[in-house]
Amino acid sequence: MKRKFYLAFLLIFILLQTSIIQVKAAEIDYKSAEFKAVASQFRCTCGCGQDHYECDPNTCSETKEFKKDLVDMMNKGWDKDKIRDYYVNIYGEEILTAPEKSGFSLTAWILPFAALGIAGAGLFFVIRKWVKRNGPEETAAVEQNIEEEVEDEILSSLIDEERKKYL
Repeated sequence: MKRKFYLAFLLIFILLQTSIIQVKAAEIDYKSAEFKAVASQFRCTCGCGQDHYECDPNTCSETKEFKKDLVDMMNKGWDKDKIRDYYVNIYGEEILTAPEKSGFSLTAWILPFAALGIAGAGLFFVIRKWVKRNGPEETAAVEQNIEEEVEDEILSSLIDEERKKYL
């Protein structure tokens, strides 16, 4: 008797699980959060530069078909990663809005920023070295100019005094 009870309980549990999954699959549409999470990871191929969730289906025929395919896949029970792998195998990584977080893709996205940082640091140190090298010379030149001005003033005052004596 217990065995029949457990078997009936297990059968009811399985039936409830499948009906919940079917109800959940039927709820997926173009405005659901699940659809947004999946569609926003793919770049539209029409050239608008937006992801497929943001691309306007009134002006882009490609996004209509893509969104329809996504909803069909999601209703069949495909998860986000399986759909991503499917389209990456077809179009390559160019269809993704964000790069893969591994391998060459990660290097290709990080390397330009690292190079700019290293170049900026190098430029900072070179300019600092130039300023230090030219700093004392400029100070000496300014002091020499001041001395020359003082000498010129002294000479001009002496000349003026001599003129007054004889003229």
